[in-house]
Amino acid sequence: MFGLVATLRCMAESDAELARRLATETGRLLISVRPGDGDHVAQLFLAAQLNEHRPGDSVLSEEAADDPRRLAADRVWIIDPLDGSREYAEPGRTDWAVHVALWERGELVAGAVAVPALPRTPRISHRRLRIVVSRTRPPAFAQRVAEAINGVLVPMGSAGAKTMAVVRGDADAYLHAGGMYEWDTAAPVFVARAAGLHASRVDGRPLVYNQPDPWQPDLLICRPELAGVLT
Repeated sequence: MFGLVATLRCMAESDAELARRLATETGRLLISVRPGDGDHVAQLFLAAQLNEHRPGDSVLSEEAADDPRRLAADRVWIIDPLDGSREYAEPGRTDWAVHVALWERGELVAGAVAVPALPRTPRISHRRLRIVVSRTRPPAFAQRVAEAINGVLVPMGSAGAKTMAVVRGDADAYLHAGGMYEWDTAAPVFVARAAGLHASRVDGRPLVYNQPDPWQPDLLICRPELAGVLT
């Protein structure tokens, strides 16, 4: 009976609600310990929460050793406890994030991105299309793409922060090449799609998750009307 009660309590929160809560609470925790060892603190918190609330699920995290049993699992949480560690360590920067996503039987089914240091500001209208790119590793071809669509490149840190800039309407597209990992993109891609945005590889091919090698070569997130131009 105790086991049944515990299971019911764990499932009281939907997967979507759990993802949102964990991303939000992890973000608050990171604010409170900044500039401490945020990666470690956030990993411990998320691992404990998922073990308590979804004990039967697998987890793929940037901050933990990969467990190959996830490849046979039906449900895998793909998390980045602190995306943008470099930005988190720099005083005053807001472009870091928390990623929490759930993959189930081949699809992303829930996800949340928290950008807890970002102040709430009114949306600013821009005349030129804005393409957010990595502040340290912008794609070599990004400038050519920007010139072709009369756009401007906007360097930024975390993949989650860049994606949320497009979701908010502060940018029109997010373009990345040169490689990243599933935990960098899973939650941002789910949130972007839920907001009606396009998300794919830069050549339009689909993004796939819970692969033996979690490396992903590139990423495009943009307003849907730009997808045909940018892919």
